[in-house]
Amino acid sequence: MEETKYKSKKVELDGHIFDSKIEARYYQQLKWLEENKQILFFLLHPRYLLQEAFEKNGKKYRRIDYVADFEIHHLDGGIEVVDVKGMETEAFKIKRKLFEKKYPHKLSLVTYSKIDGGWITLEQLKKNREARKKSGQQSKTKTAAKKVNRPAAKRSSKEKN
Repeated sequence: MEETKYKSKKVELDGHIFDSKIEARYYQQLKWLEENKQILFFLLHPRYLLQEAFEKNGKKYRRIDYVADFEIHHLDGGIEVVDVKGMETEAFKIKRKLFEKKYPHKLSLVTYSKIDGGWITLEQLKKNREARKKSGQQSKTKTAAKKVNRPAAKRSSKEKN
């Protein structure tokens, strides 16, 4: 499979193509939720029209669509649109505003974080990271990486003898 623009590798699962391993993993989570009657059903890559195509001063402008990763239909009748992301791009921030204005559905950005116990919203992940930063905690991987990347201390002439 090819790499995406964010260096993640596309993954094929059950005949569907996902932009990343983490998106495919969320798909598996949704399948489990559906099979265990935790959600009614879900859709893959739903498309939402954000702005119609138009023409102005003789120039044609294409329509703007937002293609989400998933649309989840909950047992209570609520609809949640989910995007699996590691970070929010500037383009996505604009599309999110347009989506929020036009559609009543809840829009969630989720990611997977081992240190935070699994699936988590991007917003909550940012809050948790900030809290860890303030309290001086760091993930084990970051701490280990800092130890590995730390330059060796220079020994004084006394230590050399």
